[in-house]
Amino acid sequence: MSLLTATRALANNADVRRGVRDVLEFLPGIAAWGLVTGVAMVKGGLSVPLALFMSLVVFSGSAQLATLPLIVAGAPLWVVWAAACCVNLRFVLYSAQWRAYFGHLPRARRVALSYFAADLNLVSFQRAYPRGQPEPGQIPYYVGGALTLWVGWQIPSLLGIFLADTIPTQWGFGFAGTLAMLGLTYGLLTDRSTWTAAIVAGTAAVAAFSLPLKLNIVVAIAAAVAAGLLVEQAERAAQRLRGSP
Repeated sequence: MSLLTATRALANNADVRRGVRDVLEFLPGIAAWGLVTGVAMVKGGLSVPLALFMSLVVFSGSAQLATLPLIVAGAPLWVVWAAACCVNLRFVLYSAQWRAYFGHLPRARRVALSYFAADLNLVSFQRAYPRGQPEPGQIPYYVGGALTLWVGWQIPSLLGIFLADTIPTQWGFGFAGTLAMLGLTYGLLTDRSTWTAAIVAGTAAVAAFSLPLKLNIVVAIAAAVAAGLLVEQAERAAQRLRGSP
C-alpha cells in the first residue's frame, strides 16, 4: 500500500476522523507549548540539530523543559536522567490504563503506539471509550487523535527551533507557554487523585524552590506521583469496603 493510499484510507475512516475532532480543542495550547519549547531549546544553548533530534525523538515537552535548565547548568548526567525519568514516571501509570484497551495487541504494535501516547490523547480516548475494554474502532480512533497531536506539537516546535534567533525575548513567550501549560493541566484534572497530585506538586515546587539545579521540579514530581498513588489506593480500599457485606 502506497503512502497516498494509506493517507486516503485514514482520511476516509470515520473513527480516525472522530479521533481528530476530539483532540482539536487541545491544539491551541499544544501549539503554544510546542513553540515555547522549540525557542527555549535553542536559546538555552542547544544546537539546532540537537534540538531537532530532541523534539522528534523524545516527543515530551514536559521532559524537554525539565531537563533543559539542567543541561544548560552543566548538571551531572545522572541528574538529567533522573529528572527526565521523574517527569515521565506518569506514563507508567498511563500504560496501566492503556493496557485495558491495547494489552491484547502484539508487542511490536504496542511499542509503536506507545511513542504517540500522551496525556491528552489518553483523556480524549477514555472519554470516547469509558468502559475500559477493547472495542471496534479503537485503534483508528487512537491513530487519528495521536497523529493530530503529534503534528500539532512538532510543527510549532520546529518553527520555534528555526526562528529562535529571530524571536525577541521581550515577546514574552515564556509567559504564554506557562498559560498554555495551565490550560492543558486544567483539562487533565478529572478526579480527586489528579487534583491532589496537582496541589501537592505546586506546594512541593514552591517549598523546594531554593534547591540547586532546578531540583525542586524533581521533588514536586515525586511528591505528586506519590500523593496521586496514595489517593487512588485509598479510593480502591474504600470501594472494597463498600462492596463487602
